Parts: sequence; C-alpha cells; structure tokens
Amino acid sequence: MADEELLEAARRVLDACRARKMLLATAESCTGGLIAGTLTEIAGSSDVVERGFVTYSNEAKTELLGVPAALIAAHGAVSEEVARAMAEGVLARAPVDLAVSVTGIAGPGGGTPGKPVGLVYLGIGRRGRGAPTVERHVFPGDRAAVRRASVARALAMLLETTEQA
Repeated sequence: MADEELLEAARRVLDACRARKMLLATAESCTGGLIAGTLTEIAGSSDVVERGFVTYSNEAKTELLGVPAALIAAHGAVSEEVARAMAEGVLARAPVDLAVSVTGIAGPGGGTPGKPVGLVYLGIGRRGRGAPTVERHVFPGDRAAVRRASVARALAMLLETTEQA
C-alpha cells in the first residue's frame, strides 16, 4: 500500500487529469506496476487511468511496447533512449493523452560503475506534443527507497505535464 504522501500526489494527478478530460497509461519496469498501483488505489481512478504495462523484461518491452530490440542492445534497457521508446510505445498502443515510463536499477544487485544501483530514467509523453521528455536520476537508498522515489517523481512529472495543458 502506498504511503499518504504518494496517495496525495496521485489524487492531485487524477484531479488535474479529470479537469482536463485526459486519460493516462503507464509503462513500468523497475517499479513493477507501483505507479499504476498508487493511482488505482484511489477510488474512481478508472475515469483517468486507462491501462498500465508492466514490462520488466527486455522481451516485454519489445513485444508490448514496440521498443526495438536493437535499441535495447545498443543502449541497454536502462537508458534514456529506452525510456523514451517506452513512452512512445504507450502512446502508440493506448488511447490516452499522457504516458509515463520508468526503467532503472532498483538493486540491490545489477549495478555497474557506469550504471549504478539507483539509476532511473523516467519518460513523460503527451499526445501531439512531440517526443517524450526523459529525466535521469540516481536515487539513494535501498530497493524500496529507489522504487518509492521513482513513483514520487513519476507522479510529479504527470502533474507538471497535465498542468501545462
């Protein structure tokens, strides 16, 4: 269950989307559905949240979101390019106005000197507004802290993008 701070952020996103009649969908790797789960923990969220893709494996990113396998091979699943392609895949496959994507290394293992534990790329796309924007973060803490920080930033990005409508 999400904490009160995350739930309040999710309420703000849902309210902003409702006010603008916008639908959203998520594409999640390292968060494993926590963004969609936080949003849908709130009663009535079905009028805003259209769907969520949990694409934990590279194959799922390719099969469900159309992320080219060659792109993953060239840049790695945890990369700006893949986060952007995930958000683009959502917009191509779902009848939504907003897409948020996340890919990262939550830990405790899997990090390298070039891609440390805590490295997360978050993408945000808005239909008809050009290529999705991607942010790079290195969140501190353990696996739970990295995943929570990823959800918090994804919700903030959704709110910021919605309010620019």
